[in-house]
Amino acid sequence: MFSFPIGAMLDSFRLSDRDAIAAAKRIGAAGVQMYCTSGEHAPENMTRDKRRELLSMMGDAGLVFSAICGDLGRGFGHAELNPSLIDQSKRIMELAKELGTDIVTTHIGVLPSDPAHPRYGVTWEACRELAEFADGMGSHFALETGPEPSAALKRFLDSLGSRGVAVNLDPANLVMVVGNDPADAVYNLKDYIVHTHAKDGVMVQRTNPEYIYGVTPTPKDVRGAVFYRETPLGEGNVNFPAYLAALEEIGYRGFLTIEREAGDDPVKDIGLAAEYLRKVMREN
Repeated sequence: MFSFPIGAMLDSFRLSDRDAIAAAKRIGAAGVQMYCTSGEHAPENMTRDKRRELLSMMGDAGLVFSAICGDLGRGFGHAELNPSLIDQSKRIMELAKELGTDIVTTHIGVLPSDPAHPRYGVTWEACRELAEFADGMGSHFALETGPEPSAALKRFLDSLGSRGVAVNLDPANLVMVVGNDPADAVYNLKDYIVHTHAKDGVMVQRTNPEYIYGVTPTPKDVRGAVFYRETPLGEGNVNFPAYLAALEEIGYRGFLTIEREAGDDPVKDIGLAAEYLRKVMREN
């Protein structure tokens, strides 16, 4: 029988902090992940009193932060933008520490297949600086899977020579965007996985991931096309028994954090997802 703590993305509930924390407690979650990139949760807006109040609500519910989401929506492929993005990412890592977690998750854009591509080097330099910062404070800046095959991401991570930049493994993104087997990705990335998302989906049609992630303008002939579809857990192409078996085999003991970015009733969907994960864990 597998045994992983279940978490939920706080923002996926689409409720106030207090109500979302209460909803997470009701579904039996052990932790939550929260965006801290803009608005009231951005580091510059999280006053000491607000941090204390949030931690108090979490403590009263018996929850911890599985991770903080620090995705600033720009990636790290633009040299002129990187100084401010890197600085903001560092502030988010510091905030995460104060909130009791060593993990900040993000997207870095889409790595070019050719390491000689200028954007590859620009992204590498940014991640190297963030890796050193994370290493210095005992944290992880965890890159979310999906924009590139897991083998390509592993080569990039190996070249950094650090665990400060690690992996947030999202199995649905791998299925929906690059057609990768999530279990294979677990084995490829086993040295770097510090957090996972529990999400499911299907690829509708294959396309350049750079279109999906907004790195390259989408050509007119495919604008408006549907490339993927997120589904409730167990209804997509993520083989969760195999995926969880792979996580168990590599000795992963972190969270399965439910992320629901579609659907009209996220509270219900997240609750059903938690039940589904428990069922898979009981039966394997």
